[in-house]
Amino acid sequence: MGAGAAGAVATSLLGSCVSQEDGQETASQAPVITLPQMPKKDDISIAQWSLVDEIRQGLWTTLDFPKLAREEFDINGIEFVNTLFEVPHMNYLDQLKNNAEEYGVTMVLIMVDAEGDPCSPEAKVRKQYAINHRKWIDVAHYLGCHTIRTNCRGLEEASPEENLEWAADSYQLLLEYASEAGINVVIENHGGVSNDPAWMERLFQKVDHPLFGSYPDWRQPGPEFDNLAYLEKMLPYAKGMSYRNQPTEELTGRMIRMSRKMGYTGWYGIESSGRDAIRQGKELLTKYLGL
Repeated sequence: MGAGAAGAVATSLLGSCVSQEDGQETASQAPVITLPQMPKKDDISIAQWSLVDEIRQGLWTTLDFPKLAREEFDINGIEFVNTLFEVPHMNYLDQLKNNAEEYGVTMVLIMVDAEGDPCSPEAKVRKQYAINHRKWIDVAHYLGCHTIRTNCRGLEEASPEENLEWAADSYQLLLEYASEAGINVVIENHGGVSNDPAWMERLFQKVDHPLFGSYPDWRQPGPEFDNLAYLEKMLPYAKGMSYRNQPTEELTGRMIRMSRKMGYTGWYGIESSGRDAIRQGKELLTKYLGL
């Protein structure tokens, strides 16, 4: 699965250059960074996790996802979960691509779970974290997705500064591989350090890579998590949205308006659980996005 993804090449040199005069390598070592083609307008997608109970009951498989999205919900995009791919060999991926094309559904991203945490004091573990995610970058590239979503919880016994250094190293290693493929690498707030918007801002600034960003999970507000404040901090880095219906329509509308006002354009992936919640999410997104 090569790295010829469609997109703009931000830097044109790969590896070292050879002088035509003396045949010696120059000192230029600029990496290629291929930028994915991101949406130019807002649209709605379905996160596969919103229907995970149905999959676990054997009601349908990942190959059925494009058909389900179109016929059941008439939604244009789908977002996969890596642990729900049955057998992602080439024939399987080709069938998935064909199914998506048949139903006119865009494959947006892959949520990657069960591949480790980037915050480890051991260099070999950080390197393995990056290696573990490479296959999903390959799959995302082959399917035409623009992003993989990762988890970053950190070690509870470590300081924020230690977790920051370790995470930055892991993501720099992973982004070296993602750069040639033109696949974004994003973090969803799934607990630990990823729930701290100030820490996340420091990480994005430290890594400072155009393919690295956030995937804000619109979890319902609670005593220990202000989802509105978190969204506001993460919007400048957002490359996707894990949309969830909020306790009130007013709050849902406020979060959508904030996203648009701060310049986010792209997919809103509905992750509220169950078919009724997906339909409600589609109705609210359609209303407030003006679709």
